[in-house]
Amino acid sequence: MKKIILLFVAISVSNILLAQTENYTIAVAHFQNNYNTEDFESIFNGFSNQMQQLLPLEKTKQFFKSLLNGAGKIEASEFVGNGDGSTAIYKAKFERATFKIYISLDEQNKIGGLLIKPYVDESSTGKHIVNALHSYPKEIAETIFSKTTDFPDNTQLSIAIIENGEAKYYGIIKQNDSIKTIQNQNKIFEIGSITKVFTSTVLASLVLENKIKLTDAINSYYPFKFRNDIALSFESLANHASGLPRLPDNLGSDNTDNPYKKFGKHEIEEYLQKHLKLESNSVKTYSYSNLGAGLLGYTLGLTQKTSFQDLLQKEVFDKYSMTNSYASIKNRNEALVKGLDENGNEVSNWDFDVLFGGGGILSTTENLVKFATAQFDPQNKALTLTRTSTFSISDQMEIGLAWHILKSANKNNLFWHNGGTGGYSSSMIVDPQNKFAVIILSNVSAFNQKMTNIDELGFELTRKLNKH
Repeated sequence: MKKIILLFVAISVSNILLAQTENYTIAVAHFQNNYNTEDFESIFNGFSNQMQQLLPLEKTKQFFKSLLNGAGKIEASEFVGNGDGSTAIYKAKFERATFKIYISLDEQNKIGGLLIKPYVDESSTGKHIVNALHSYPKEIAETIFSKTTDFPDNTQLSIAIIENGEAKYYGIIKQNDSIKTIQNQNKIFEIGSITKVFTSTVLASLVLENKIKLTDAINSYYPFKFRNDIALSFESLANHASGLPRLPDNLGSDNTDNPYKKFGKHEIEEYLQKHLKLESNSVKTYSYSNLGAGLLGYTLGLTQKTSFQDLLQKEVFDKYSMTNSYASIKNRNEALVKGLDENGNEVSNWDFDVLFGGGGILSTTENLVKFATAQFDPQNKALTLTRTSTFSISDQMEIGLAWHILKSANKNNLFWHNGGTGGYSSSMIVDPQNKFAVIILSNVSAFNQKMTNIDELGFELTRKLNKH
């Protein structure tokens, strides 16, 4: 799934000195205890009035629920220094990641500023790593090397670059402090939230077959009323404008190593009847939602009286000859690149039930090249529909059906999506006009402190090779 956004909120608090170290110790202890016991309302009650206004209770609960599902509980925390004179910095060891927590208290010892971000061990940087990518073009080798030196041993990246309709593959593996070449274009990785583009491709196909309409509400495909009679359209689920939260609040956190496995038919129906609540009821806004994309896929299956996975096979995998793309890793272990946590330890794969459409696909760069190349065909109406803007996020970005549309310097639109799970990160950038694409699959964890390097590598290769 797409990476958990760890930048929570940072509010400038002036005229506060850190002489009150005891107050900070108490505040952090209370925060840790409330977080670990899932008492997020008490965390909210410890916010200043300004914090509470900026982060209402429901958003506070949603953020910490997502953090708990992804990183686990806090095992230990230690004071590591002061920030700008008004902020204390703590190193917090979670079950599956380590973060820096920046915290500021106001005069009433209420939390007036909070920032959580990946912890970087500065002492580990600068370690000598050998660039053994001699068989690759120099510019490409240097670019790949610069973005992969900080990843743990046994990290693999499988990279495809399509220029003028022709694909070239660049595989790398880090072993024994060396970045080496490896042929892995036919190896299987979890692609995470890039799945959402495939889910929207199924949607577009059914729309063009006149089986559903983008503006149709999904409600009629369920034998019960949604809570508060809230209506959700297919389009709003595909472009993240439905108002749904990132994750359902009844997801549970008893299996954080495989968080979506037990969220099935019973749980989604319970959510829609008893928990459904929109973040915004009146103003259409962009709010990225794994729940929305998963619900979209599940509902598409209901519309055709089949499973979404079967629809995906028919409408995408079969159509584009993607014979090494799967809805499950079952019996595929020999071709699978094992996912790694942020420390380089192997982790279990993620299994999906009803929320599969949000991030469940496993694939290879060879197969994704087939899908990317199909985007270059202007006669492919379904793929064109997925890339047609449906909502403006900002001056620089719009969204189609799942594809994020980036306006580039040379006026050509770039279509982008990325993904991240417990053991994998991915990125896909497509320029249909120039028949250019960059695809990256990796076993870099979404919780790795350097995971943003995967997207950065994709965009840097795009800039250098396609002059965007």
